[in-house]
Amino acid sequence: MDLPQANQELESLLNYLKNSRGCDLTGYKRSSLLRRFRFRMQQININSYQEYLKYLQNNSEEWLTLLNTVLINYTGFFRDRSSWDYLAKEIIPKIIASKQKNESIRVWVAGCASGEEVYSLVMLWAEALGIESCLERVQFYATDIDEEAIKEARQATYQSNPVRELSPDDDPTLDIVPHTELTGISPYLLNKYFQHHKDSYTFDPQLRRTIIFARHDLVKNAPISKIDLLVCRNVLIYFTPEYQATIFVRFHFALKDTGFLFLGKAESIINNRAIFTPISLKHRIYAKGLDLDLNDHLLINPKTHFKRSNERQDSKNFFWQTAFEINPLPQIAVNLHNYLIDANEAAHLLFGLKLDDLNRPFNQLELSKLVGEMKTFYENPHQVTLTDVEWHTATDTKYFDISIVPVYDKKKTLLGAILTFSDSVYKLHN
Repeated sequence: MDLPQANQELESLLNYLKNSRGCDLTGYKRSSLLRRFRFRMQQININSYQEYLKYLQNNSEEWLTLLNTVLINYTGFFRDRSSWDYLAKEIIPKIIASKQKNESIRVWVAGCASGEEVYSLVMLWAEALGIESCLERVQFYATDIDEEAIKEARQATYQSNPVRELSPDDDPTLDIVPHTELTGISPYLLNKYFQHHKDSYTFDPQLRRTIIFARHDLVKNAPISKIDLLVCRNVLIYFTPEYQATIFVRFHFALKDTGFLFLGKAESIINNRAIFTPISLKHRIYAKGLDLDLNDHLLINPKTHFKRSNERQDSKNFFWQTAFEINPLPQIAVNLHNYLIDANEAAHLLFGLKLDDLNRPFNQLELSKLVGEMKTFYENPHQVTLTDVEWHTATDTKYFDISIVPVYDKKKTLLGAILTFSDSVYKLHN
């Protein structure tokens, strides 16, 4: 095959990956891509990019192999350094400027892997605000579907010995000792934010407490809400376009109106509606765009054709989930087995709930003391209201009226209860 034809076929392959899979490799060096594609094609005895494109279209399992073999995906501190520099210089100051002096800031790393990205973010925010202000104002959420990855991220310990060879194409970003788990961190940040051990470094324990780690499935679980900065890098390329569309809708819902989304170098947004506005396409940073329609979450599943009745039911579910989340009154849901299964944002803030508290036995939570044993309320099929219930905080005492409403399915089977907390009417007038 002559060179012009090969180059044209490679560009066609790259356009397919960008437009059909949301994987944008057009910014990568062509010499690097050529080597990596040729290596994979030789493994499966394919001689042309056109042939490989057909193979990719007809073999769904090839997608993951492509990502792992051709992209040589890995996680690291400040990966794609210029993008992190842009985030630090342009985006973080915008978020800080939009806030009142002591107003809280919420940052979510979706797909945190072994923790390098969330700790990179903590360092940037600590540098921007100062450590004390960062401790007081910034709440970080780091989620992943992999429990083992979360466990590793919580440990926050990284080896200083060489762990593997990196090619120049892996683009280590800064000038400390390369080819280690700490590659990418400047000596200044390493000394300031890490504790040195014999062969490893551990991230500062005090700052680590600003992070809530939790298991989270981007497709199945509701998003964290009221986020100022959402970071999801080199994760979405592993999902089909249909799932990507679902996740982008969830991300839009998660962000505040002034929030920002930070994606990976190889990722792009496939969407025919501008629900996100590019701030820097080069660095894959977006602002929240147009409002969502109610049916935005009803996305195409290639294996399922939904009936209109199912679409209406999904719309209804989305409506009620949204209404539950944005309700200014704190609300929680407890199932029949006495587990906390949901809590809206107001409840999270009032009672200091964390992601790890969801799916815990309700009686293990401090707020369960407000109502006692839930089973006593299940004996009554109607709403029960508790009045003038005291809640002691570190600074004051609050009084609530608590509405407990049993929830039944269509067969009149008891599922659990919704608890709503409102300021005590009696105390408001006395």
